[in-house]
Amino acid sequence: MKSKTLALTGVALSLLVSPVAAQTAPAAASAAAPVSQLVRSVDIPYQQFTLANGLRVIVHTDRKAPVVAVSVWYDVGSKHEPAGKTGFAHLFEHLMFNGSENAPGEFFEPLKNVGATDYNGTTSYDRTNYFETVPTAALDRALFLESDRMGYLLGAITQAKLDEQRGVVQNEKRQGDNQPYGLLRYKLPGGLFPVGHPYNHTTIGSMADLDAASLDDVKNWFRDNYAPNNAVLVLAGDVDLATARTKVQKYFGAIPRGRASVKRPAPIAALPAPVNETMRDRVAAPLVTRSWSVPGLNDDDAAALEVAGGVLGGLSSSRLDNALVRQDKLAVQVSAGNRAFAEVGAFSVTAVARPGVDQALLERRLDAVVADFVRTGPTADEVNRYVTGVVANRVAGLESVGGFGGKAVALAEGALYSNDPGFYKKRLQALGRQTPETVRAAMNRWLTRPVYAFAIVPGAREAYQDAAAPAAKPVAKAPDTPFQGTRGPLPAVGDVAGLSFPAVRRARLKNGIEVVYAQRTAVPITQAVLSFDAGVAADVPGKLGTQALTLAVMDEGTTTLDSIRLAEAKERLGADIGAGASNDRTTLSLEVPSANLQPALDLFADVARNPAFAEAEVQRVKQQQLAGIAQELTSPQGLAGRVLPPLIHGPASPYAKAQGGGDPRAVAALTRADLVAFRDAWLRPDKAKLFVTSDRPLEEVLPALDRRFGDWRATGTAGSKNFAAGQPSAPKIVLIDRPDSPQSLILAALPTPLKGTDDLLAVQTANDALGGSFLSRINTDLRETRGWSYGARGSFAQAEYAAPYVVSAPVQADKTGPSIASLKVDVAEFVTTKPLTQVEFDRAITGAVRSLSGNFETSGAVLGAMQSNDLYKRPDDYYARITQRYRAMTRDQLDGAIRRVIVPDRLVWVVVGDAKVVRPQLDSLGLPVEVIPAAAVAGGATPPARTAAAN
Repeated sequence: MKSKTLALTGVALSLLVSPVAAQTAPAAASAAAPVSQLVRSVDIPYQQFTLANGLRVIVHTDRKAPVVAVSVWYDVGSKHEPAGKTGFAHLFEHLMFNGSENAPGEFFEPLKNVGATDYNGTTSYDRTNYFETVPTAALDRALFLESDRMGYLLGAITQAKLDEQRGVVQNEKRQGDNQPYGLLRYKLPGGLFPVGHPYNHTTIGSMADLDAASLDDVKNWFRDNYAPNNAVLVLAGDVDLATARTKVQKYFGAIPRGRASVKRPAPIAALPAPVNETMRDRVAAPLVTRSWSVPGLNDDDAAALEVAGGVLGGLSSSRLDNALVRQDKLAVQVSAGNRAFAEVGAFSVTAVARPGVDQALLERRLDAVVADFVRTGPTADEVNRYVTGVVANRVAGLESVGGFGGKAVALAEGALYSNDPGFYKKRLQALGRQTPETVRAAMNRWLTRPVYAFAIVPGAREAYQDAAAPAAKPVAKAPDTPFQGTRGPLPAVGDVAGLSFPAVRRARLKNGIEVVYAQRTAVPITQAVLSFDAGVAADVPGKLGTQALTLAVMDEGTTTLDSIRLAEAKERLGADIGAGASNDRTTLSLEVPSANLQPALDLFADVARNPAFAEAEVQRVKQQQLAGIAQELTSPQGLAGRVLPPLIHGPASPYAKAQGGGDPRAVAALTRADLVAFRDAWLRPDKAKLFVTSDRPLEEVLPALDRRFGDWRATGTAGSKNFAAGQPSAPKIVLIDRPDSPQSLILAALPTPLKGTDDLLAVQTANDALGGSFLSRINTDLRETRGWSYGARGSFAQAEYAAPYVVSAPVQADKTGPSIASLKVDVAEFVTTKPLTQVEFDRAITGAVRSLSGNFETSGAVLGAMQSNDLYKRPDDYYARITQRYRAMTRDQLDGAIRRVIVPDRLVWVVVGDAKVVRPQLDSLGLPVEVIPAAAVAGGATPPARTAAAN
């Protein structure tokens, strides 16, 4: 699958997907395991039963860790919402976290106290779900909570809670609207499906409908939809059928059956004629889409259309990538895919124009490629490459029992959408049966009908309906009257098993490269990271963006494989090879089914050791990077992320080089020689370590690595970094003027005397109460108490030689100044008059200890911990011993640790928002205010600004 694209920042492109193509001789195809073998490795054994009240329960036993995933899926989503009540399903998802009759208060409190991980809720067109992974000893409490919000919620829903969560949801909506291309999410469903169709409106709903929601409305919504016979409960992990049956009956059995879900007609929509619409927005480049309404996931054509989308625009070697990005150089990003919902689907193609390219030319060429593909279909090799990637991703996902995509999700989706928990297997088998003929036939049935074409082009943002909606209703200040529950206290939590962190072994290749290895046998997957002592801090002064371009070009061809052949070779193996950088390290990474490890290592070593840096690829990828930079400069996060690092670290610090995709002027001037020079100085064996997790033993993995990397020798002079002390900015507010922003993004940072190699456990644990969790003071204040934000947080931004404290808070535009004032109070009080409380201390320690097994359930988490331990000079058994360290902590110790490093009056603030709305709110905050136009934010330093003294 594609692993490197120009991100459509913050856009909920829920109707778009991705690519594949070119027919060259298969490299390493003979060594790849057949798809059928990979499919056989995907297996989630389950048992099920149904309570008398209709609750369907599915149980999967997995004893690899002492945790259980609890996942409740309700057959209610936005498709069930009638006119005038859009957004109700999602609003209720929020309300059901706000406490029930027998568990008053935020559900996040008891979940955190038991050490839950992956706990959240989501809403889609087709369903609402709630999920958490808990220690086995906390299963009773999790089932009590889930049953209480299913059967005992109405008494706990109050006007105050409704107003509070209405504000939160509306700020979630503003946050999405505030992104480049953010309004696309409204246009696609509205353009594909007629008014009144269940899939015509977005899940987030309209501001007007949310404002109009009354207490009676939402209570009736609950009565109509949240009943046991309208739900599926999945328990996956350290639990068996007998235990599950007893516990589920105990907690859910008394809940009465309710009204069955009413399914509204949702036919596949057919446009009578092609539709072509355009809107203007503050974006960097035109984005064009083509979409069709198609059958849903239970239709026989769903698998064929998925393959069609993958081959057309879902893989690195897609038809669209090869034609529009590599060959014609008309686009900097393309994608295509089929989004199959429960009843209908949406097949979409999208392209972002390369700067300077005529939009009409791009559209003509896009239409021609699509038409040719529909007519001729894919090759057998293309079909195989796409399906191999899908199965490899599914195999990797099976390591997690819950969360957003683990085994519980696969079983619940199948049960709710297809009346078959094992549908995931049938889907993979159906994909494996696809041929060029079946894919071409499905495309001709559905993609030859009239198309919905839509484009977003640069310009002032056009008015849209929700922009003029009234502000959210004020959060009620009167305290709610507690509802007296009848089920007794929450169940006690038994003894939680301690973390069993895998043994970490170290070895060396013949040339001295150190290998840090841990065996993980839950899934047949190998992950490897080749880590170089480089990172953002190694970027070239005066040429910021050199590292980013070097990494982007490295896997666009080697001395033996051009970019297309390399992409195809990875796809045949189901291998994901990518590159990335943190402040301190630059990495090349590999994830592959272990059955294909040997040929995948050949490719991995080829990318690391023999990048071609072909001139044509350098020029093409450079244009993509420049387009990405232009897009960053239209994004709130991209703008703030460029301005803050020089302010907090000082402009001379290596960490001040964190400037997104780099300085556009410098990137435009980069040559192949610049990239080769960076690679030779930094991406070399004497700066490298290999980190590996695999089901294969070290005795097998080490020789395989030695054969590919053991004879690699460094030449020339290695690069070096200078971390002489920087000079942070004096406290002030920098306002980046981004007109038409319905929200403001607030970032604040203060320098600390800490380095990442210091022992930060005490301050990080104390910060759980200030900004580090959902229940933190910062988030509770701005989100739950005031309703001004969808979410706010603070954390120590740990790097090897620095650890500033950084606060992030997207807030509604008219509350920007008050939000800063409130954040200042929150931080100051925490280290002065309102220190860490015993309740906050107990919650932080208990949650941290009990969540350890869940936090390290997957190989990816273990691999990340191994790298962090190495970077921060911690022992390999750091996490194996961390429980004892937590239990030895005291409240006074944590309070004293964080008081010593946080000095509130040293905060520097960066705000991205509409200056005409925001600037008047800042003048009373007692800090100098500088205003920078968004168009001026680029390059390696903050540009000149207009400064005004504080009032």
